[in-house]
Amino acid sequence: MALPTTRAEFKEFCLRKLGKPVIEINVDDQQVEDRIDEALRYYYDYHFDGAEKTFYKHQITQTDKDNKYITVPENVIGVINIFDLGSALGTNNLFNIRYQIALNDLYTLTSVSMVPYFMAIQHIQFLEYLLVGKQPIRYNRHVNKLHVDMDWDRFNVGDYLLAEAYQVVDPDTYTDAWADRWLGRYTQCLIKQQWGENLKKFEGMQMPGGLKFNGQQIYNEAIAERENLEREMISTYSLPVTDMIG
Repeated sequence: MALPTTRAEFKEFCLRKLGKPVIEINVDDQQVEDRIDEALRYYYDYHFDGAEKTFYKHQITQTDKDNKYITVPENVIGVINIFDLGSALGTNNLFNIRYQIALNDLYTLTSVSMVPYFMAIQHIQFLEYLLVGKQPIRYNRHVNKLHVDMDWDRFNVGDYLLAEAYQVVDPDTYTDAWADRWLGRYTQCLIKQQWGENLKKFEGMQMPGGLKFNGQQIYNEAIAERENLEREMISTYSLPVTDMIG
């Protein structure tokens, strides 16, 4: 059996791992869909392959200026920085410092140490940070609004704002994600927990042949498996904690 590449194949793959069609999995189709969505949300939040760093470009409109924020797409889960709107090291004018150093000293940079040049650039950036500062930003993934706390008259309609952000890796677009080993095991565990939750309502009910429902055992096994998988996620698949807004 090939690895799943679509949501439908992934769902059937998880159900077969639990015993289908040899065993009847007493879970409604909508419950399975809900558990897949729940697993994906956890995957996006914690797995290092669940989200990727990107640079989101937005063209400023008059509505943005009036609102004093920009609306960010749903698939963006964090915004950590925006590129400076103006900089002494920028390359958008003839008289910036980087251009003047290159113009006057470039011919010597191949024969002398680069350390003084590097230290000078670092010092200029530090001075700009102290004297000019950076534009503070506020972002919440559930609101999808990137607030930039500044005088929005600095923007002209048609200007671009570039933000450093994290966006989810959509498995419907990047189908390799459906074959992720941890995501498959975690989804199976959630479906198994739902299965046990459904069956334990009938605990002790006897079926033909003398068999009895044992939903509580299925539920307990799933809870233990889920704890182990989430512990594995934090210790093995999560990146170290860093400053990320959202």
